[in-house]
Amino acid sequence: MLIFLLKRLGFMLLTMLVVSILLFLVLEINVENLATRVLGQFSTEEQRQIWLEENGYLRPIYIRYLEWIGDMLQGDFGHSTRFNVPVSEILFDRLGNTGLLALCVFGVMVPLALTLGILAGMREGSSMDRSITFFSVLTTSVPEFASAVFFSAIFVFALGWLPGTSGMAQGFNWTEMVLPVVVLVLYGFGYIARMMRASMAEVMQSPYIRTAILKGLPYRRVITKHALRNALIAPFTVIILQINWLLSGVIAVEYFFSYKGFGALLLEASLNTDIDVIQGCAIVAVFVAVGTQTLADIGYTYLNPRIRFS
Repeated sequence: MLIFLLKRLGFMLLTMLVVSILLFLVLEINVENLATRVLGQFSTEEQRQIWLEENGYLRPIYIRYLEWIGDMLQGDFGHSTRFNVPVSEILFDRLGNTGLLALCVFGVMVPLALTLGILAGMREGSSMDRSITFFSVLTTSVPEFASAVFFSAIFVFALGWLPGTSGMAQGFNWTEMVLPVVVLVLYGFGYIARMMRASMAEVMQSPYIRTAILKGLPYRRVITKHALRNALIAPFTVIILQINWLLSGVIAVEYFFSYKGFGALLLEASLNTDIDVIQGCAIVAVFVAVGTQTLADIGYTYLNPRIRFS
């Protein structure tokens, strides 16, 4: 097990290194283009050269990369030209806001998806199975921005029950979290529920489950002790990988509800050509993606002991 963990850690570090090199090359190999994006297309050649000299962009690229990655490792992500503050001051605050939103979404989405998936898988082909499958496909097929408009029209403008924005201008307000959470839960839970349903249906047809039932074991015990653990293997991986989606894939929802999260920060930085913020967001997103994948692999070995001892 220790060797497996070391291998996964090495793979994680190697992936981070390769992605950081590619990211740096894409954004900074053409320094003339970089100066034009920052200063604007109407800046003069002299102004661009002065800016490049002042910011150290005329040095060899490998020196700039080593300095950049060294600063990153120390928590220095550069300076934001859009907000005129160090990137770390806004990046981690926005990351925390998205983390709070993701925690609320996971707290509702995962139990709901697993419960419906188990019920559908236990009664494959029944009316309950068909109803859950239909509802899962329906909600997953509607994009987040469409459902955001739909729910806002009902609960904000028609009924007036909920606020239409989630800017938290007066401090944290749970009512401002309701609509973003509902939109994300409805879009994300269907995929997990269908994965759980398919996995549960397959396990329920396994010989060892049929044998346990024929031996007279209580049906609830067969489900909880034998079927559920094996059925969770595939959905577990999907659930962990949903963290990546909730980190940077919720740009439309955060922007629509004016929620000051990580996705909205990345969008604003892209629209304003804030290179340091884009780089910082990309590195954090890659770290989370690789970290969650490693976590999924480790969790998979605990759910499937055959891999642990192979």
